[in-house]
Amino acid sequence: MTINEKQQEIVEEFDGLDDWMDRYATIIDLGAQLAPIAAEDKTPQHLIEGCQSRVWVVAKLDDEGRMRLSADSDASIVKGIIAMLVDVLDGHTPQEILDADLHFIDDIGLSEHLSPTRSNGLLAMIKQIKLYALAFKELSGRK
Repeated sequence: MTINEKQQEIVEEFDGLDDWMDRYATIIDLGAQLAPIAAEDKTPQHLIEGCQSRVWVVAKLDDEGRMRLSADSDASIVKGIIAMLVDVLDGHTPQEILDADLHFIDDIGLSEHLSPTRSNGLLAMIKQIKLYALAFKELSGRK
């Protein structure tokens, strides 16, 4: 499934939810479904700078050249947000991730309903994932 198809799935999931309390509940549920990362991956190296909550993102490149993402957070709403990012971007090539326009964030109204600190955290999560993608692209280009 493409990044845009995944984004469309998320948009459709939120389409029927007009009340933001229901939307937050859905985001929290998505976070609860996120597979936990290994305790040894909860290191400063994987911690996202710029987030008020603690958020860890682990990125690996599989044998097929696709990024495998895992993540966790100590805050339920933030965990739901990173779960959506992982859902949309996991399993794609570094170039696909670098080229991705993550429009679902605006499409579901999330960006306008986040506090400034959470909004900064969301941008920091996206930036870190794209930095991982750039690093993997550069590394694979040298082989």
